Amino acid sequence: MRNYAIFILFLLASCSQPAPQNTPTVTSIEIKNTQPIPSPATPERPSIPVHEKYILNTIIDYDRHLVTVDETIVYPNHTGQPLQSIPFAIAAHLWADCFKLTQVMVDNNPMTDFVLHAHQLDIPLPTPLAPDSVSTINLSYSLSLPYMDQANSLRARIFGYSDIQMNLVNWYPFIVPFKDGEWMIREPWSHGEYLIYPVADFEVNLKFTDPENVPIVAASGFAEPNGESTCYTLTNARAFAISASRDFQVSKMRAADTTVYSYYLPIYKSAGEAAMIASAQAIQVFSEKFGKYPHKTLSVVIADFKDSMEFSALYFHSRSFYDLYDGTPANYLTFVAVHETGHQWWFDQVASDQALEPWLDESLTTYSESLYYETLYPDKLAWWWSYRIDFFEPQGYIDIPVYDGQNDENYKRIVYFNGAHFIQELRTRIGDEAFFAFLQDYVLQKRGGISTREDFFRILDEHTDTDYSDIVRGYLRSR
Repeated sequence: MRNYAIFILFLLASCSQPAPQNTPTVTSIEIKNTQPIPSPATPERPSIPVHEKYILNTIIDYDRHLVTVDETIVYPNHTGQPLQSIPFAIAAHLWADCFKLTQVMVDNNPMTDFVLHAHQLDIPLPTPLAPDSVSTINLSYSLSLPYMDQANSLRARIFGYSDIQMNLVNWYPFIVPFKDGEWMIREPWSHGEYLIYPVADFEVNLKFTDPENVPIVAASGFAEPNGESTCYTLTNARAFAISASRDFQVSKMRAADTTVYSYYLPIYKSAGEAAMIASAQAIQVFSEKFGKYPHKTLSVVIADFKDSMEFSALYFHSRSFYDLYDGTPANYLTFVAVHETGHQWWFDQVASDQALEPWLDESLTTYSESLYYETLYPDKLAWWWSYRIDFFEPQGYIDIPVYDGQNDENYKRIVYFNGAHFIQELRTRIGDEAFFAFLQDYVLQKRGGISTREDFFRILDEHTDTDYSDIVRGYLRSR
């Protein structure tokens, strides 16, 4: 093992830089020892961490749309084989003139023979990293953020800045998961998601160049002021996101041990609080049915783009849904808020290959919406099936990769909506007791991992002897 001194320093120096920003609203007793003092035991070598840690020291120039980052990754090699190099996904490099890498260090060794192309950064190691050893990688880079031009884009433009907000999503290089002998990096596509995230711990130390005029910040982590920065911490998570705006207003409420924040524009106060309430309710429903929500916070952020999108402990909620809010729970604002909250189980806790097997999270997450209505608004359940699902006449095999979906609407019709029918038919066939026992066990067994269809059906079969093979043949091309 190597770099343990460095590794321990990182673990002990949590939130070691920082300072506040705008954030939503012991007699002494002497004991005589007459026995010989034993020789000190040989100290044990520290155990290898379970997963990697990302420390992102980040400075934002809000008005110039510039971000500078010093990133440290503590990476434990759990691949079972020695590594000659490590691949990173870096989506920000897909934008012209956005990502500028200025320094790479591996275990204090400067590296110049890295390869950066498209959305991938490959860093060779000065010496092979043995299995069950740790390496520390330091990256320095800057981001010149792109404008989120929705009018001329086939899909929602999330990363960058608009007239009202700045969004940092998939903004830092991260080491992709290694599974079944391969690094899981996929090609970007016009719809759906393609990135596969490992579970990691995050420490983001954030400050702004103009401390007198800082925006309101929504972030995935728990915020604590520290010097001139704010330190955000998030553990056992997939993806850390940030949104900032000088126009945000903030409401908050408690849901069990979690604080739910809602960030919205002033004209959307009613809708913003409704989205917050729906997410708080969903946390309570899903915690009971699937397992406990894992984070201290959940942030709901109005999005200046045409879709909603989940990240760990934060999701963006399309402004168009706020426009459609009618004061009742029977609307897009509510069920999409519930959907994105559901992704905190089916994405953040139990991940999957979002490019090749998207049904594993999207079908379950869409079906989770029905459990929300069934539990809290049973009189609206039939409406949900009719309006949300059957209106689109969903059909087709749900186990398609994002690349086979033709377009966003057709992809959702198949994977989201027909996928919800698949989960409902499974539940009806095996019964509620087995179904909900399966869901809780699925989360328990696969939390922190990358699930596959084999995992899904293996765990399902541990809870039922009922034959459901005909249902599978009707919805999946193969099992």
